[in-house]
Amino acid sequence: MTGPLSGLRGWLSGRTSAQMSVAVAVLAALALSGSVVITGQAVRADQRQKAALVALADYAAMVDKLGVQAWVGADQVTEADAAYFSAWLTAFQSGPVQEDRTLEEVCRTGRGGAGVRFIRAPSGKPAGLAALEDAKTRRLNSLGDDVYVAGLPAGTLCPRRDVEVVVVKRQAGALEIIVGRVVDRSGEAWGRAVLIVGLSGLLILISGLMAAVFARHRLGLALGEVSASLDRAAMGDFSRRPPVDDIAPELRPLSVRVNATLDRLEELLGWLRDSSDQLAHDFRTPLARATARLERLEEADTPEERARLARLAGDDLRHLTRAMNETLALRDGSAWVFERVQLDELVTATAELYEPLADTKGVRLVVEVEPASVLGVRTLLQRALTNLVDNAVKFSPEGGVVTLRANPTATGVEVSIADQGPGMDPARARGAVENAAEEDPAPNGIESHGMGLPFVRAVVRRHGGVLTIDDAVPGAIVTARFSR
Repeated sequence: MTGPLSGLRGWLSGRTSAQMSVAVAVLAALALSGSVVITGQAVRADQRQKAALVALADYAAMVDKLGVQAWVGADQVTEADAAYFSAWLTAFQSGPVQEDRTLEEVCRTGRGGAGVRFIRAPSGKPAGLAALEDAKTRRLNSLGDDVYVAGLPAGTLCPRRDVEVVVVKRQAGALEIIVGRVVDRSGEAWGRAVLIVGLSGLLILISGLMAAVFARHRLGLALGEVSASLDRAAMGDFSRRPPVDDIAPELRPLSVRVNATLDRLEELLGWLRDSSDQLAHDFRTPLARATARLERLEEADTPEERARLARLAGDDLRHLTRAMNETLALRDGSAWVFERVQLDELVTATAELYEPLADTKGVRLVVEVEPASVLGVRTLLQRALTNLVDNAVKFSPEGGVVTLRANPTATGVEVSIADQGPGMDPARARGAVENAAEEDPAPNGIESHGMGLPFVRAVVRRHGGVLTIDDAVPGAIVTARFSR
């Protein structure tokens, strides 16, 4: 869209709030001043109209008092008639004519209302205010063809004051008659009103400037708080947050979004840090076991012992490779895209996937699910569930049962995997420090989730859940609880 509107929009988009406050204040002051000027012009026009009406009435009174004398033709006027007109006008000027104010009062106060007159006959000396005949006039068409406004400078009518006069110029027979009234000035009340309006405009302008300075200062402080919080976050310190309430209102939505983003970043970085710590801790165990077994491989006396140690070392390295792959999965960009995942469908699909392996080992899979969903990453949840089911099937005895459940709860949803294996060491489940030179993946016949458990715990925490491991006597129950 082009034109004045798009230009105004472009100008506004490049202005700061302080500049716009000043612009609004200036426009308000200009609008107020313009209203004063327009009102003043309307009042002045009304005063001129009133003066013109009085002047027309005064003219009619003069002509009426002259009677037939006023309509004597120019060729009929004698010297005696001219002398009569002069004497009559002088008497009329000082006689009992209704005047709003005397000329002396008008000159003293500057207010209008006094009458001025001039009459000229074809012969003889004119009478009245001669300056009316030569004054520069401007026709007031709205008031009549013979109505004019004239300005009389100081010394003409009043010694030290300019006056404005509305006059009626007409011919009455051979006589040229000019009758006028001094226009009233705006008056004290109007002057006070103009002064008040002017002071109000000045106050608005000053207030706008002060508001702009205050807004700029407050906005600067608010932006400083936001910048300081982001700078701290860039250095890994998430302890500082920009204020939400004690801040510029226009920045409140930004502060809320920044705080939400920093909270999320802190949560994700904490999750990655904890997950890395757990995974790094568990990396040491298979590395230490593999190293110890490879060192003992050189000292083995029999081929059977060497084969056993090589097989166990290979298992450790395969566990390590699996853990590395799962760690890379946590880093994958798809691990950050959430969607609504039906856990009941995911559990059912996982059971179908492991059913052939379970049949081979003589293990029965039981699925007990109800519709339950969670907001999460399908691939991560599927990997975590696969790890748990794989471990449960692996350590279940022949004829054992692995039960997979998914159901809603009062606070959210939960998924559990229960097996009938040898059970799990609680200290190992909590991620306690393990013996780096541990000989077997499952010492003393205790079930071991190996590298899968830290990964599952990291995935559950990534989804805001809690992972617990309980003794099923026999076997273990691994439960992931997710809040709504």
